[in-house]
Amino acid sequence: MNTIISIAVFLFLFIIFIYLGFSGKNFRPGDLNNMHEWALGGQKLGTFLAWFLIGADVFTAYTFIAVPSGIFAAGSLFFFAVPYVAVAFAIAMIVMPKLFVVSKEKGYITGVDFVKDAFNSKTLTILIALTGVVAELPYIALQVIGMRAILTSMLMPFSGIKTISDIALIISFIILAAFTYTTGLRGITLTAVMKDVIIFATVIVIIIAVPLMHGGFHAAFKAKPVYSMLPPNFAAAYLSFFIMSAFALFLYPHAINGSLSSESAKKLRKTSALLPIYAIGLALIALFGILVYAVKPAMSILDKFPPSIRGAMVVPTLIQSTMPPWFTGFAFLGIFIGGLVPAAIMAMASANLLVRNVYKEFKPNLSPEAETKMAKWLAVVFKFVALGFVFAVPATFAISLQLLGGIIILQTLPAIFMGLYMKSLNKNALILGWVLGMITGIYFVEKVNNFGLIAKTLISTPFGLIFIGVIALAVNLAVVLIGSYIPKLFQSSIVNS
Repeated sequence: MNTIISIAVFLFLFIIFIYLGFSGKNFRPGDLNNMHEWALGGQKLGTFLAWFLIGADVFTAYTFIAVPSGIFAAGSLFFFAVPYVAVAFAIAMIVMPKLFVVSKEKGYITGVDFVKDAFNSKTLTILIALTGVVAELPYIALQVIGMRAILTSMLMPFSGIKTISDIALIISFIILAAFTYTTGLRGITLTAVMKDVIIFATVIVIIIAVPLMHGGFHAAFKAKPVYSMLPPNFAAAYLSFFIMSAFALFLYPHAINGSLSSESAKKLRKTSALLPIYAIGLALIALFGILVYAVKPAMSILDKFPPSIRGAMVVPTLIQSTMPPWFTGFAFLGIFIGGLVPAAIMAMASANLLVRNVYKEFKPNLSPEAETKMAKWLAVVFKFVALGFVFAVPATFAISLQLLGGIIILQTLPAIFMGLYMKSLNKNALILGWVLGMITGIYFVEKVNNFGLIAKTLISTPFGLIFIGVIALAVNLAVVLIGSYIPKLFQSSIVNS
């Protein structure tokens, strides 16, 4: 009976979600056959709507599933997510308004549009665009892992749970693809508002109610005292994780897409100033990975799952074992669409890159209508291609998907972030830096995982364990700076002599 109530509430709210998604075409309407209108919502989002939309990139399955899962399985190291988002928003405050101003003036839809104009290199444009596309795929897959965890937990009493959850996932993605195709960013924005309202309500209730009922964090840390402090040998890993992840977040195409949808640079700055509210929410959610140790019924359920997926089930199990059925359905819907909404904007951003910055490089006379139509269909395709990444990483270590994407997307930092401020960067040096940084990152990831399933992104160095993204980006930056400025110094010295 309890399960039926949860499912009923879940389905009722999901119908509202679908309605909002398809209603987007009537929200501040525009010509959705135009890429500017479909992909950026006509740049009509004010401070708070942009806040909800960009926040949807933070409150994802990464927040509700991957971070608590990592903390549950490995402890305090994964608290890096808390300072990471705080620093990321500071970086956004500096970089995104500048990129917005340039994009508004030039009519850019993607960050790679800027790279194309700034460096006038077809090769660099295609490489940076493809990097964004590839980096988004594991991030979308992470959303699927979170959604699957919710369905697994909710449907546990039923036989054939895997078949039912797989069918439910497919149906959900078909619905998502349909309203993304027809309404674009407008539908995503309206559903993002619903998602965040539910998630904020869930976080507040859980963080207050569960400690009162089950002895609070005192009991949790008593059960896992080692989680109360960061082991000294993980200090370098912690620092490198949060610093590199902070630089990576607003390099992702979906984060840039969300930022460029703002109405003005002034309103984008206000939005960025409000984003740390999400960091507070993430900090509380991260604690769920420890709080669950104080809830014996939840731990009894988790023990029934194999270690490979146990961590991913932490938050759903914590909610289901402590909350009434109606609230469980309410919270589960929030987490479920917390995967669907970001997956939609990630797929859209990837499609934009592939059409505008790859395909159009070979067919520059593509009409605006054909460009938009192709992007719409590719956004549908990307949602389903990303499903294949789900099987590359054990669900308990789903956070590795985000970290893997971070290693990849960091290689675009010189061209996008540095390119905004350093006009003298050499395009050939940027290309060579990208190639060597990418090879370095992928090789070391494969090496530390013995060329098998990806569960690790740290490598042992004389300074301790360090995130592989640091090494890959350092190689990239060294090549870019040496290749851009050393030849000029030689030329200057020859002229002066």
